[in-house]
Amino acid sequence: MDNSEAQSALSPYLILDLTEGGCMIGGRLLADLGARVIKIESPGGSPSRIGPYYKDDINPEKSLFWWAYNTGKSGITLDITRPEGKEIFRDLVLRADAVLESFEPGYLDGLKLGYNNLREIKPGIILTSISPFGQNGPKSLYRASDLTIWATGAYLFACGNPGRAPTWISFPQAGLFGGAEGAIGTMTAIWHRNNTGEGQHVDVSMQESALSPNLNVLQMWGVSGVEFHRLGGALYVPSTGVQQPIYFRCRDGYVMILVQGGNEPFISSSARLVKWMEEEKMAPDWLIRLNWQTDYDATTMGQQTADRVGKIVERFTLTKQKAELYREGAIKRKIMIAPVSTTRDISEDLQLESRNYWEKVHHDELDGSIIYCGPFVKMSETPLKYRSRAPMIGEHNDEIFGHELGISPAQIDTLKQKDII
Repeated sequence: MDNSEAQSALSPYLILDLTEGGCMIGGRLLADLGARVIKIESPGGSPSRIGPYYKDDINPEKSLFWWAYNTGKSGITLDITRPEGKEIFRDLVLRADAVLESFEPGYLDGLKLGYNNLREIKPGIILTSISPFGQNGPKSLYRASDLTIWATGAYLFACGNPGRAPTWISFPQAGLFGGAEGAIGTMTAIWHRNNTGEGQHVDVSMQESALSPNLNVLQMWGVSGVEFHRLGGALYVPSTGVQQPIYFRCRDGYVMILVQGGNEPFISSSARLVKWMEEEKMAPDWLIRLNWQTDYDATTMGQQTADRVGKIVERFTLTKQKAELYREGAIKRKIMIAPVSTTRDISEDLQLESRNYWEKVHHDELDGSIIYCGPFVKMSETPLKYRSRAPMIGEHNDEIFGHELGISPAQIDTLKQKDII
């Protein structure tokens, strides 16, 4: 199949997106896969049109957050709390395959737009609800922030340096995890509906989503009763309590080096690192003589040895830049070194460039294009491609309300005057 003419994976499907915040990534992923996604926001604009803003112009139409998570979607404004707005929404549901929402549990039920109401309109409809703690349970109606979700997901406990308070993840992630799992749940429900004709309610808990990157920590407790220790820049050895440094400063940032012994391939990698240090006269005699199999075995050595080795290694890395450590160390000498990339480093990454990862998306309102992160997966027969920038406020009102739902121009004007659209 010619990829230029290939149909996208989800091109037959229509999704209505009522989510806010990071949860909007769910609709974005479905749009990337080819679904037609209509983002519904309140008249006047979504509260998710937040900063930072393009060129620091504080304007809801220039929200970089909005742009990032709504690329490829159409956009309408609609007040679904008012009778006329509800009727229009119900008409859209008749045409849709799925609805995504991130309201407080019970909110849509209160509007008579919950799952049981929607299935009366269209029995095969899928409603995906993303909330902090799920649709039921003792915490289901608790309010939450990204910080509290990660705290209740056990991840926060593992972040930061030992002996100090846990540290917050710098960019909110809970909504992104919940939105991504909402997209997976929606696709699975569509597959089930295609096979059985049954719609269903997909219930996503952000707390449960936050547990997914932390499964090894939960297993440590469940299997051995060992509580995970906060590591900072170290590798923790439960049997001895030793914390081995693995992050090291260099001239222009940080690198990660797996300075380990005990068994292969760590022994050979660490020995090659010492050889390099020796060539540059930065390896003391005791380090040159170190037996990486017996003297630096994480299961038997003490903290003093780990700290002593870590200080000498960092003294070496501080003389070099990340690129040299990676090029000379990882590529040429086969040492387990990886640079800790900044956003600038990633924007200049040759691997991503070689895979044509970055995509230019045209912004007609700017009379130019913006470079975006590319699709999350490459598919040979149904390639992903961004079709449009994120919608402006009410950009597709006339097209969707008028051309598709048959609402007359006069009626549209009246709805606008009444702040329903």
